[in-house]
Order: sequence, then C-alpha cells, then structure tokens
Amino acid sequence: MWAFFERLLDSSMLSPHGICLLWEPELIGLHVVSDACIAAAYFSIPFALAILVTKRRDLKFGWVYWAFAIFIMACGLTHVLSIYTLWVPVYGIEGLVKAATAVASVLTAAALWPLLPKILTIPSPFELRQVQAALEEEEIKSRDATLLLQQVRDAQRAMRESVARLTAIVETAVDGVFLFDAQDRILLFNPACERMFGYRADEVMNRNVGMLMPDADAAPAGQARHFATGGEAIGLRKDGSTFPVDLSVGQARQDGELIFVGIVHDLTARKLTEQQLQQAQKMETVGQLSGGIAHDFNNLLTVIIGNAEHLSEQLKERPDLRRFADDICQSGERGAELTQRLLAFSRRQLLQPQTIDCRSLLDSMFKLLKRTLREDIEIRTTSGPGTILAFADRAQLESAVLNLALNAQDAMPSGGHLTLSTELAAIDDDYRALHPEVAPGAYALISVTDDGEGMTADVTARVFEPFFTTKEVGKGSGLGLSMVYGFAKQSGGHVAIYSEAGLGTTVRIYLPRANAGQSQPDLPDSEAAAPRGYETILIVEDDPFVRSSVIRRVEALGYRVIAAVKGKDALQQLRSDPSIDLLFTDVVMPGGMSGWELADQARRVRPGLPVLFTSGYALETLVEQGRAQAQAIVLTKPYRKADLAERLRDALAAAVVTS
Repeated sequence: MWAFFERLLDSSMLSPHGICLLWEPELIGLHVVSDACIAAAYFSIPFALAILVTKRRDLKFGWVYWAFAIFIMACGLTHVLSIYTLWVPVYGIEGLVKAATAVASVLTAAALWPLLPKILTIPSPFELRQVQAALEEEEIKSRDATLLLQQVRDAQRAMRESVARLTAIVETAVDGVFLFDAQDRILLFNPACERMFGYRADEVMNRNVGMLMPDADAAPAGQARHFATGGEAIGLRKDGSTFPVDLSVGQARQDGELIFVGIVHDLTARKLTEQQLQQAQKMETVGQLSGGIAHDFNNLLTVIIGNAEHLSEQLKERPDLRRFADDICQSGERGAELTQRLLAFSRRQLLQPQTIDCRSLLDSMFKLLKRTLREDIEIRTTSGPGTILAFADRAQLESAVLNLALNAQDAMPSGGHLTLSTELAAIDDDYRALHPEVAPGAYALISVTDDGEGMTADVTARVFEPFFTTKEVGKGSGLGLSMVYGFAKQSGGHVAIYSEAGLGTTVRIYLPRANAGQSQPDLPDSEAAAPRGYETILIVEDDPFVRSSVIRRVEALGYRVIAAVKGKDALQQLRSDPSIDLLFTDVVMPGGMSGWELADQARRVRPGLPVLFTSGYALETLVEQGRAQAQAIVLTKPYRKADLAERLRDALAAAVVTS
C-alpha cells in the first residue's frame, strides 16, 4: 500500500500543465485567475454556513450544512491545486483531493435525498405569510370570543344578582307569592304562603293550585283557573278552614312555556275592621239620630210636664180631674228618662267624672240590689287585689250597673246567681286587633255575670242597638244596654259582652283608671316574662277572627299549632297526628258538640291528653252550673297573652302530675 502511495506521489516523470498551455502567459493567467476566483468563492461559502449554523441553533438538519461546508471546501481546494499543477506536477495529491471531494459529494448527495421530503415540508415564505395571516385572524376571533365570553359572564352575574334580589323580595314579602304552570302545577311557594295556608313548600310542589282555592277546585275540567282574573277570593288552609284573600294573577312565558304568578293578600284583618267600622258607623248614625230626637223631645216634654203640673195645681178642687193631670206629668217624666238614655247612647249627656273606688261602689250596689231584685236571685261580689280606681261619672256608672242587674234578673225567671266583680285589666295589642276602636292600656274593669238563659250570637251582635229588645212589647224599651254602651264610650272606655245560650251572660265595662293610688306593678305580669313552650297545640275555635288571633298568639309563644273549626275535625286531627300534646278548645261550639263533649271523646282517643278550656265565664260559675269540674283549667275570655301562656303551662304541668 505504501509503495502505491509512493508511486502515486512521485511526480519526477510528469510534466506540469503549463507545458500543455505552451507557457502562454495569457492562457496561464486565464486559468490562474479563474481557478483563484472559484477557490475564493468556494472557501467563503463554508465560512458563511459555519456562521449560520452556529448563530441559528434552532435550524433543522444542521449537520447537512456542515456536510455542504466540507464538500465545498474540498471543491475549492481542487481549484487551488489546479493552479499549483500549472508549474508543479503534483497530480497524485490533486487526485487524492479530488477523491476526497468525490467521497464528500457522494455522501452529501446520499444524505440529502432522504431529507428532501422533510425539507419540502418546511413552509415557504408565502405559506408562512398565509399562516401568519390565519394566526392574526384567529387572534382577532380569540379576542372577540374573549370579549363575548366576558359579556356572557357579566350577563350571567347580572342575572344571578337579579335572581338573588328577586328571591329576596319573594322570600321576605308580606303577601303570599306562588308560581304555577299551564297545567296548574305549583312551581314556587314563598314563606308568606306557608304561613297563610299552613302548608310547607315541599307539601304543595307540583300539586294542583286548586288545593289553595276551593272555588277553583270546584270548577269544571280545563277551567280550574277561572279565578286567575284576580279580585277577592276564598283561600283554603291545610286545616280545612277558609279565609278571605285578595288575589292578583299575571302571566308570562318561560322557555316558551306559559306560567302564572299569583300574589295573595290575607283580607281577614281588613274584613274584621270593615265589619267593626260598619257597626261603629251604624251605631254613630243611630246615636246622632237618637240624640237629635232626644233634644227635641225634651223640649216637648218640658212643655207637657210644665202644663200638666200647672193644670194639677189648678184642679185641687177636682180630684177626679187632677188625677189625669198627675198621670200626664208622670208619663212625661218617664219619657224624660227615655230621652236621658237616648242622650247617654248618643254620648251627648253631660258627665261629671270623678275618681271612683270600684270595690266600695259594688258594695253599695250590693245593698241596693238586695232590696231591688227578687229573693230567688243570689247576689255576690268579688274583687281583685290592690286598689281599683276608675275615673268616670259615679251616678251614670251606678245606673249602668243597675240596668245590667235588672236585665240579668229578667234572664233568670226561675232564679239564679248574679255576680258583680271588679279588677284591674289591661287591653293589649292582640285584643285591639279584634277591636280596633279600643285604645290599649290599663283599665278598671267591672263585670256583671248571670247564669240565666243567655243569648244567641245573632242577638249578641245587636244588643247595643237602641230600641232593640227581645222582651215582649211593653216590657222593655231596648235602651238599657244602649245607655251602658254610650256611657262607657263617652267615658273613654269600652264594653264587651259574652253570652252563650244556656250558660248566661257576662257584660264587662272597661273604664279609664284614675291616676291616684295605683302603681304599675299592680297590673298583670309583663308579656315579656310569659312562659314559652315547644309542644304541639290543637286549637279548636269556630270564629275565624278569634281563631287567627289565637293561632298567632300561641305561635308567638314558641308552640307548634294545629287548628280545627269543629269538634269532629279536632277528633280526626287527634287520630291522625300523634304529636299533639294539648287540646285548647272553646266551651260552646257549633256542630252539636260542646267543648266538654270534645274533651271527653278526645281522652278516649288519647287517654291523659291535657285540655285547656276557654270561656267567657270563670271556672267557679261553670262549676256552679254543673258545666265543668272543679279541677278543669279554664281561661276566661278575653285574656291577655301572659294569661294564655300561664294557663298553657298549667294545663301541661297538670297532665304530667296526673300521669
């Protein structure tokens, strides 16, 4: 091998290229200049490629650039040797350089062809411009999408805030708000509806809205929503009781579906106020009329009585005729008494109020009534603790008590018991809710109670109307109770009557307390200290206004309340709900079942069930009439919230002791 290289590199037998060019200077110069330029260009290209590859480390296929640099460097070297061989015949070295160049070129070409598909995938400037334009367009779209997304988020946030505000309004609204769809299915039921109708929201969801409106429930199929026009309607509670409501219904579309929004306002208090206002207006109108008549009639009676007295004096010598004159005078005086009662009812009489010791007044009335009433009437007086002072006209108060006692005597034709009692009383906001015309505060109370025939509810509602009487013609003017009513109102007080057929009647006169000798601690305990509870109370009361008031007061004491209208309803509730802890019932109820009978049947269903009765009569009166047992717990109407709280705890505690 070494001999081959020696022979290859031996140039002693060779001639330079210049001989072939006949040493022509122009021809040799042409070759030298051309080969030199080519060599210089070839040598510059590898340097440029080396700088490119070293500066751009991110270029793909960097080794290809280095291969081209070596190949081109070898090409430049062959041209340098071409210049050199013009004078020195080193053709062996030149051949080796060309062989090396051939190897480099072959290797470079062999490596380049497989890379050609990959190189072709490299985007061209045009494609890069297109991609850049597409990227810019996508960037614009991305910005638009981001802006749109932000707008959607803002809209969603605003919607959530709107829904939150709407929910807060619906949840805290005093009026009931419910939502139902075109198939009358309830979709929303706010807390006010829960309080109003007695249902929990989960109990009515997806049920027919007709369950809340008895009129709608009775409508033909497909017309159950005839009440949707709004106006006054009747609501139906869970306990079966009804109450007046003002209904307003609107419609809207949600996701293309028709929905209805109902707003319900409880009219119970307003109806009660309207009834009381109508009654007050009627009494005021009658009072004004009777007062005007009384004044004019007094003028006529003055003339009649005066002339009759003068005629009587002139007829001293004629006793037969003088008797007629005296009869005329007495009749005129009786007419004057009637006009005085009319003036008392119309509140136009002249009163002379003073401080009255109610206990001493009843003592003096006791002596008077003992001489006035029949012997078969047993009279007694009772009084509460402390000094009881009223500020009123003493003569008018005595006349009022006397009128009530005479009415009581008429109600007890076969004899009976008459009780005069006095105590301190307080009219609270709950009582005023049923009687808006009464100012709350402390009063001196005088009560007149009999155990006579009593009155029906229809008669009780009209007893204070002038000239209204249930007595036979000629036995009553119908002005006794009217006078009592007018006197109490003119004195700044109040009159309440409680009567039940077969039990008797109690009339309570509330008069303003005098400012002397009595301190606030003598009043009943504060309601703030009233005992509370958590038990379940079944309240049985037929009067809707009284029932609503009692439910509200009992719930305010922390109890859970279930209401019933009649005794049969109450027994059904007892059988179906074992959680009931106490029965709170009125003594007299419609439907053929009294409170006593209800209590007996309830204890057959639930032995040991505690019962609290309520009545217009004290327990002693009921026991005397054989209407109650001595150990029964009775809450006397009207009562304050503190009295109610104490009696509830007493009834529950008595049941625990008995068991």
